[in-house]
Amino acid sequence: MDLVPALEEPLKKVLGPATAKVMAEHLGLHSVGDLLHHYPRRYEERGQLTHLADLPLDEHVTVVAQVADARLHSFASAKAPRGKGQRLEVTITDGSGRLQLVFFGSGVHKPHKELLPGTRAMFAGKVSLFNRRLQLAHPAYELLRGADDEAAESVETWAGALIPIYPATAKLESWKIGKAIQTVLPSVQEALDPLPESLREGRGLVTLPEALLKIHRPHTKADIADAHARLKWDEAFVLQVALARRRHADAQLPAVPRKPSPDGLLTAFDDRLPFTLTEGQQKVSKEIFDDLATAHPMHRLLQGEVGSGKTMVALRAMLAVVDAGGQAAMLAPTEVLAQQHHRSIVEMMGELAEGGMLGGAEHATKVVLLTGSMGTAARRQAMLDLVTGEAGIVIGTHALIEDKVQFEDLGLVVVDEQHRFGVEQRDALRGKGKQPPHLLVMTATPIPRTVAMTVFGDLETSVLDQLPAGRSPIASHVVPAADKPHFLSRAWERVREEVENGHQAYVVCPRIGDEEDDPKKSGRKKSAEDEAEKRPPLAVLEVADQLTKGPLSGLKVEVLHGRMHPDDKDAVMRRFAAGETHVLVATTVIEVGVNVPNATAMVIMDADRFGVSQLHQLRGRVGRGSAAGLCLLVTEMPEASPARQRLNAVASTLDGFELSRIDLEQRREGDVLGQAQSGARTSLRVLAVIEDEEIIAEAREEATAVVEADPELKGLPGLRTALDALLDEEREQYLEKG
Repeated sequence: MDLVPALEEPLKKVLGPATAKVMAEHLGLHSVGDLLHHYPRRYEERGQLTHLADLPLDEHVTVVAQVADARLHSFASAKAPRGKGQRLEVTITDGSGRLQLVFFGSGVHKPHKELLPGTRAMFAGKVSLFNRRLQLAHPAYELLRGADDEAAESVETWAGALIPIYPATAKLESWKIGKAIQTVLPSVQEALDPLPESLREGRGLVTLPEALLKIHRPHTKADIADAHARLKWDEAFVLQVALARRRHADAQLPAVPRKPSPDGLLTAFDDRLPFTLTEGQQKVSKEIFDDLATAHPMHRLLQGEVGSGKTMVALRAMLAVVDAGGQAAMLAPTEVLAQQHHRSIVEMMGELAEGGMLGGAEHATKVVLLTGSMGTAARRQAMLDLVTGEAGIVIGTHALIEDKVQFEDLGLVVVDEQHRFGVEQRDALRGKGKQPPHLLVMTATPIPRTVAMTVFGDLETSVLDQLPAGRSPIASHVVPAADKPHFLSRAWERVREEVENGHQAYVVCPRIGDEEDDPKKSGRKKSAEDEAEKRPPLAVLEVADQLTKGPLSGLKVEVLHGRMHPDDKDAVMRRFAAGETHVLVATTVIEVGVNVPNATAMVIMDADRFGVSQLHQLRGRVGRGSAAGLCLLVTEMPEASPARQRLNAVASTLDGFELSRIDLEQRREGDVLGQAQSGARTSLRVLAVIEDEEIIAEAREEATAVVEADPELKGLPGLRTALDALLDEEREQYLEKG
């Protein structure tokens, strides 16, 4: 007979349809197993039993006392102007002192009936001060009835308990979730353990049933610690096994080895270079060329600071593949970037990019651009060049992934800014080759090692950490516009000075300024910091207007933002690159890849509205030539605010890896992992990517060993089940995205 395993039992059957519906809609919980993995966010301590005489202020306490008297007062209030508001005041005593309890509004009826003088009860709540007297407002209470010994026992069990507080919704309070968990808790005995026994025992971890019991019903803080230690391992290990299996499967795929010919396109290109590659570039290039020469597809993540020369490394890899008879595609996240990469690659290659044209060099190939907004004729020609193999290199946006685009022999795919590009898009591109193409993923967002292991765990990693010679340092300063308005005036003087010295500047704003809707009504959640900001974020169009009429009058100021027509954007960028425009007022469209070596200054308005990594990315746009760069972070946030501390951190270091740690510590991992790729990454519940660095690193090693020994996981049914659950979640996300 076919029994549904206890943990797969639908909640509808166990808790009834009404509760199950709320759990499914609001918390995404469908089965008993889902509910058991809905862990408490924190635990309230009922507090040890306290004597009324020595109650501590602002702490949660539990007291046992007798009601001395209870009075119901009526009062007028805004909600009840005719004196219909009610307040119940109850005085309790335990022989050592007295304490007042207050209940308001609709919360008075039950205690008014139950808390009669002479009643003994336990009261739990937070001690506050009102009119110089201690009180508990709306305390939880439990009446003590029956024989004294029974009362004493109930006092003990109630007072010592750690009360789990669950992530809840307005439709389902934490204590109702707690009750539902109480109902399904016996099922934990049937939880299949995903950890191999040797691993669990070797690390002294408790079993999964024990961990689930301890996280939901802890008796001590040590119980919670045991449960966390075990459940963190589960999350890290199951995720790393999923990634290890993906790496293992990728390693079984065939690929065409691509070795550059000794005196082909790559050699011709290297001979043209006016400079030598940095040691880092040579080392990373060697790793890439070794990968390209194997009969399995390369899967490599290239991390490099802004300006560390990643494009050069990627271009040499593409030329090596063209040399070996294949084609290479480079994907950029935006059209502006694709156009820019195309321009700079054609410039770097010179006549080597003029294959099939008069004046093209003997080893030349054709470099084509393919984006969504190209005219039909140009698109048709580009697609023809790809299918015939005339074009060795194509640069484009996601338009490259469309079904219509065919290649003659796609050998290498380079993806710029991986965090905007999910696994499914990589897979779609992979299908374009006769055999899976090699893959090189680039990012300028420095990613701490553990995040790289978690988010990009299916890729090998190379890091470029030297800046090329001739790069100048960037000085960064915070400009506190509210405290010191003269600092802002000085900032605009500095911009004028840079322009007088023949340089150019960027001014970056968080908003465009032509939104139809009122920015105040935007759906952003208000934080305490937002409350301090009564005005909407500064906008490109307004700022450009004010600067032209005011501090930068007489200079040539232009605007650039994402809603402009691609041709207009391109024209603005060309004028700026050619030095015809002095100051470019832009949104973050310039964040990645805009390369104007003559731009030396950047003023970021409302800098507190940007994330740490984003500020670091933006700043990387200046100081790209021989002149020193200057980045001014303008903010109205007060000195002590977290936003100011964040900006001070950005100003104090140019080390992107250091900043990415700060960024991660300040944001929740969920954001970092959630944006990064599809589903499994957001399923972290107790694992913290920064603090649990060691666990993740160890789990990766263990997972790799387990998968090497038993790729199908035949001997580990518990692990297979956990993996299926994780991948189902991933597949669901995949379908939603698709």
